[in-house]
Amino acid sequence: MKVIKTSIVAALAALGLAAAQPGAAQTAALKASDNVIRIGLLSDLAGPTSDYSGQGAIEAVKLAIADMGGKINGVPIEFIYADHQNKPDVAVAKAREWFDTGKVDMVLGLSGSPAALGVIEVARAKKKITITTAAGTTRITNEACSPYSMHWVFDAYALASAPATAITKAGGNTWFLLVGDFAYGLAVEKSVVSAITAAGGKVVGTAKHPFVANDFSSLALEAVNSKAKVIGLSNSSADTTNSIRALKEFGLGKDQTVVAFTILLNEIHGLGLESTQGLQFVDAFYWDRTPESRAFSKRFAEKIKRPPNMINAGDYSATLSYLKAVQAAGTDDPDGVMKKMHELPVNDVFASNGQVRADGRMVHDMYLVEVKKPSESKYPWDYLKVRQTIPGAQAFMPIEMSQCALVKK
Repeated sequence: MKVIKTSIVAALAALGLAAAQPGAAQTAALKASDNVIRIGLLSDLAGPTSDYSGQGAIEAVKLAIADMGGKINGVPIEFIYADHQNKPDVAVAKAREWFDTGKVDMVLGLSGSPAALGVIEVARAKKKITITTAAGTTRITNEACSPYSMHWVFDAYALASAPATAITKAGGNTWFLLVGDFAYGLAVEKSVVSAITAAGGKVVGTAKHPFVANDFSSLALEAVNSKAKVIGLSNSSADTTNSIRALKEFGLGKDQTVVAFTILLNEIHGLGLESTQGLQFVDAFYWDRTPESRAFSKRFAEKIKRPPNMINAGDYSATLSYLKAVQAAGTDDPDGVMKKMHELPVNDVFASNGQVRADGRMVHDMYLVEVKKPSESKYPWDYLKVRQTIPGAQAFMPIEMSQCALVKK
């Protein structure tokens, strides 16, 4: 597996950025192991879920490090990354290598729930910090919670409950679900069914498929013929986009609405507005929502030639928050850093007054969005309209429901 190390301190100095950025002030000594703060991104960089992370994640982390001046109180920040190939055993082996011999202080990304859960267990044993930005199973902050793990961008509960509840209450009271038969897809299904039932709706049918399925023809036909008012896609990445293509091909009814529980802006771009108009979903970040999000997205697009999706923005936020916590703690010792991560509010382009709870869940607002009609889009990547802001306290699983052993009952 190819691993690339990137040191950006010299480049920042050449650009004259270090002195101007918030992390550049060299006021007090920083106690750092081996005198380097080392961050590792471990994710799918070239495979079927690379749109979720990939090069966008790499550039987002680099932007966060740049915004801290490339070092903290004179201690350089080093960034490494590797492709786990969507294989949990590869992810676990690489994390163990990084922790044992690479002296990595924090690992983030972790696309794919099985890979994330495996790395969290390795990090727990070695007392190393993980921040999951690209996997969604709620187990991360429930049964698998750790004093050294955090869940940053989304989870199955947040992406499923809000749209299921809102659409059911608005009259979409019969549902057919296409479900990815793996940890994340099943977790989404559980949250969706619970929300639909609580809102007075009914699931009239379910069809399961394996991760990265080859053919959605029969599943799409079954969903369309069910006459359900809403077809929910409890899957992700290529499975979601292929589901949408198949539904359009097999004559999605005019009175049927499609809800994707996990889809990204760049996937909307790939499918086109003609195919996705009217699609509804919950997002954690939209590049065109505020002046601040537009400014950040312009910087990001200079590197990647497209706006950031929610995971890219979350990678930036998680990295920046970790580095701010190291600075505030005066050390990269994981216990000291985690204490600050729980204490400091998250205020950046991704979140406003976000908070890391005792179970490791970073709670922040989410947004119910709808894909625009082609006639409504006025400029490149003008794809979404925000229908509703969902406060973090409502978007994420209440901590009273948490099965995390770290939560006081």
